[in-house]
Amino acid sequence: MGATKTEHFTEQQNSIATIAKALGHPARIAILEYLLKVDSCICGDIVNELPLAQPTISQHLKELKTCGLIKGTIEGTAICYCIDEKVLDNFQKHFSAISATLTNKKCC
Repeated sequence: MGATKTEHFTEQQNSIATIAKALGHPARIAILEYLLKVDSCICGDIVNELPLAQPTISQHLKELKTCGLIKGTIEGTAICYCIDEKVLDNFQKHFSAISATLTNKKCC
């Protein structure tokens, strides 16, 4: 088999695509919005906030953590989740650069 398609793109392009894919589910957007509101929390807090079962929340948290948007620290028997500001800032800078480029171009 040939090379995977991701090997033909930069690390930044692959990273942005992975984050964008993770943001493609409304539950993950809701989780990020909740984490922005409370700074950090455990999975049970999110379960109480969203109309989803605990295993479903855990799967969404895993996807967000895998792409780097959130991080978790172990506190006793629970994991406390928070947004990784550095990753979110890099994502925002990427789309700000695209937006700035578009404002200087004339479209067809």
